[in-house]
Amino acid sequence: MDLLLKGKRALVTGSTSGIGWASARELAAEGAHVVLSGRDPARLASAVARIQAEVAGAVVSGVVADLSTAAGCQQLLDGAGELDILVNNLGIFEPKPFEQIGDEDWTRFFEVNVMSGVRLSRHHLPRMKARNWGRIVFISSESGICPPAEMVHYGMSKSAQLSVSRGLAETCIGTGVTVNSVLPGPTRTEGVGDFFATLARDAGQTLEQAEHDFFKFARPTSLLQRFIEPAEIAAMVTYVCSPRSAATNGAALHVEGGVVRSLIY
Repeated sequence: MDLLLKGKRALVTGSTSGIGWASARELAAEGAHVVLSGRDPARLASAVARIQAEVAGAVVSGVVADLSTAAGCQQLLDGAGELDILVNNLGIFEPKPFEQIGDEDWTRFFEVNVMSGVRLSRHHLPRMKARNWGRIVFISSESGICPPAEMVHYGMSKSAQLSVSRGLAETCIGTGVTVNSVLPGPTRTEGVGDFFATLARDAGQTLEQAEHDFFKFARPTSLLQRFIEPAEIAAMVTYVCSPRSAATNGAALHVEGGVVRSLIY
């Protein structure tokens, strides 16, 4: 299926690895002009080069910016230019007992996971409305509706993204602009891989044993009983960014492997 993305200009935040990089790659493969963002210049340059090497004819660039601050978001806005598509993917996570989550942690998670998308969307949404076409996607998580006890502050930020996404969609009535969220489940990103490697080492387990125990005890409702690959999330992200998805607006799209036990999504 041609997703009709040729020539569309897209920005994917937090795109040096994981779901963000996979989404940027898939958008580039569909012909979109893609802007990546990240804090580390070397990692960003490497991410851009990887897409150029893997996707023939890819039109891709990068902007270095720290989106944990308003100034960093403005730096990205200045560098990325006008957009047809905005994918608010940037996010951080950190398992931590609730009693040890200080005010600074709550503020940091809200600034990075929520306010980065709010600030970028506040700039681009009115411009998309003026052109009567645009796509904004928030990469939330199944943790947004099933808050994890091991990182309550992360779950809070993902719930907030769902609220912002739906609220913004309500402002797009009768336009060609859509705002949706995508809810990945446990995904084999670089950060998750490092985390589980540490868990396995500390427990004297193999990585395979640690993953097995995670799905057996922490995510027993998963129908996949495995980590999702970033490319599997990127497929949904790319579709919902396309003109083909015009009738999907204000939705929370589950790509979480059946972790959430519900008849209605």
